[in-house]
Amino acid sequence: MSQRRYLMCWITSTFLLVVSSLLQEGDTNLLVMTVATELSDGHARFMESVEQLGLDVKVVGMEQGHRSALTRQISGRKKISLLVNALAQYKDNNKLVVMITDSKDAILLAGKEAILSKFRNFDSSLVFAADKTCSPDEFLAENYPNVFLGSRFISSGGYIGYASVVYEALSTAPIRSNEHEQLFFTHLYLYNKEFKKKYNVKLDHRAHLFQNLNGAEEEVELMFDGSHSWIENVVYNTKPVMIRGTESSRLKLNYLGNYVPNRWLPDSGCSLCDQNTFSLQDKADTEFPDVLIAIFSITPTPFFKRFLERVAALNYPKSRISLRFYVLNKFHHIDAMLWLDEPSNAAYRNVSFISHESHLTESEAREDGVRSCVMSSCSYYFAIDTTAMLVNRNTLRLLVEQNRTLLAPLVAIPKKLFSNFWGSLLSTGYYARSPDYIDIITRRKVGIWNVPYVMAVYLIKGSVLSQRFTLPYTASGVDVDMAFCASLRKLEVFMYVTNRHHFGHLVESSRFTTTRYHNDMYQLFDNKLDWEEEYIHPNYSQCIEGSTQPPMPCPDVYDCPLFSPKFARELIEEMERYGQWLPTKEENEDIPFYADQESFQTVEIAMDKIAFNSQWMEIIKSYILPMQQQVYNGYNSHGRSDRNVVVKYRKQSSFALKPHGAKSGFIVNVALSQHGRDYQGGGYRFVRYNCTTTRLSIGHILMYPGQITHWYERLGITAGANYVIISVIAP
Repeated sequence: MSQRRYLMCWITSTFLLVVSSLLQEGDTNLLVMTVATELSDGHARFMESVEQLGLDVKVVGMEQGHRSALTRQISGRKKISLLVNALAQYKDNNKLVVMITDSKDAILLAGKEAILSKFRNFDSSLVFAADKTCSPDEFLAENYPNVFLGSRFISSGGYIGYASVVYEALSTAPIRSNEHEQLFFTHLYLYNKEFKKKYNVKLDHRAHLFQNLNGAEEEVELMFDGSHSWIENVVYNTKPVMIRGTESSRLKLNYLGNYVPNRWLPDSGCSLCDQNTFSLQDKADTEFPDVLIAIFSITPTPFFKRFLERVAALNYPKSRISLRFYVLNKFHHIDAMLWLDEPSNAAYRNVSFISHESHLTESEAREDGVRSCVMSSCSYYFAIDTTAMLVNRNTLRLLVEQNRTLLAPLVAIPKKLFSNFWGSLLSTGYYARSPDYIDIITRRKVGIWNVPYVMAVYLIKGSVLSQRFTLPYTASGVDVDMAFCASLRKLEVFMYVTNRHHFGHLVESSRFTTTRYHNDMYQLFDNKLDWEEEYIHPNYSQCIEGSTQPPMPCPDVYDCPLFSPKFARELIEEMERYGQWLPTKEENEDIPFYADQESFQTVEIAMDKIAFNSQWMEIIKSYILPMQQQVYNGYNSHGRSDRNVVVKYRKQSSFALKPHGAKSGFIVNVALSQHGRDYQGGGYRFVRYNCTTTRLSIGHILMYPGQITHWYERLGITAGANYVIISVIAP
């Protein structure tokens, strides 16, 4: 009987305990609490994660300033005091669980139920995060118990417990004025045996709740399942509900923060890119934020005039733009002055020009731009180097609408991996490639990305400059961009790069030389995209797409647009600048050897004489052969040519021309002069067909087979001079 009664009592008590536990779980609530004394990018990110996960949060300290003017860190004593005051109303609440962390360097990863479930699994009333290092007093390490697996030491970066217990923990002993809260909790855990035993205080050794990145970056991996992203500690096989980075691991935290909690997903992309934005659509010009644009021409760069055209074309009211133009090199001085004198630039709010004669260094010029923004109380500061080609006219508008502290539009050198941002850094502060760098610059991943370094072009809020910056571009031993970004990181200002749109590209300027009359014409290899836009005829693609047959003025003779008039003009000027014209053998063989140069109707200069032969061979390969393959279907050429010249035809002398041809697969003639404007007469007569073609348009190519079928004679020039490129393509 006694055994039966005992069994019934045990079943009843167990049932009551289970019911009580279930009731407690059902009634338990969760409050996230953080101390923050100022708005910052890190705090904003933390609050976004809280909001996204639907958690209740209480921020203490924002209404009063308690941070050090030098360190911008709130003292440990004041932090504890703020938390005690905030928790006082919950000091007797045993059903409220409170999670406390610093907001600026933490991200929450899971919702209420997941957090509470993991907390209950500890069977503890108070759980602290764990760290791999013992700080701030490393000599206390010997007092910690050893752990078989996991982080051994307490971390004040995150802790969770019942509100009454947390309140008691913070109130157990006074904290000295200069004492860090980390040391306060270390003493609590190591030496307050009674409190520790009473509430079964534990450390989260294996990151079930809190993942400290300090010393553990290699343990953490980013995971996706298409509609969900999370962080996993692959050493302990755990999924923490909060991740935190210290100063040494903040870059890793920022990288992970681009993806969690569910900020970017493979299936849906960026989930928060449109959060906290605003639209300038339908706004009057006077309602646009005022922007100070600072243009920096530090060294000579290719396609400088095209850069200026694109700045002028930005779709933003000029009346809201103040322009400061820093030209620290002599080469671009005149072009910059001419551009500023254009009538359309009078629409800018104001314009300032600082030339190389100011003798400013690069860092001094950039700091002067920042000061100008601060002194004028500009809303935004838009810094742009002349290496950044902003093809998208809406670039400035799109950046402003995104409403970030600092935002750079992604620009990269076409078909290369060099861009205006770094995804990660080495410990020395130099470039390191992040796992997603290539995906971002190729736009396989599209979004807004927190990165440690930007350059060349970026928009920054004027309020940030006015509050925080003193000589941000100056640092010993590093270039100005690295110094600037180091200043931003030190001040915990997030740098974002966006690839949500195609904004433009960077030009390659490291090998740009200024020894030629038209230096941009030589940029085919380094800056092919800009070279094509500048020098290839806008209708060139019509000759290679195959949808229509190019004009054929004579049998198997094709007329196609190839070059822009600008290319024709600049090539002529380069040839005339060289000036050493030689008689053209094929068309002057009957002229006596004693005749002076003016007796020759045709003279020529080879491409290699102006160091343009390698560029011309690339032109044959990239632009002429595709045209040849289109019109002479089935004929394949390697594009070899030993004769690439510019010929100048002048008014006919007393010596007659003879029909001739060339041992070639095919021949190309490109018109560099405009019929009727530059010369009269001229043309080609193909003897076999008795077919004549005249008035080849400037920049157009005349392509025809070699001498077997297409012997030809050139018709005499009656006035002026006609310049033609002749290239004989080998069979």
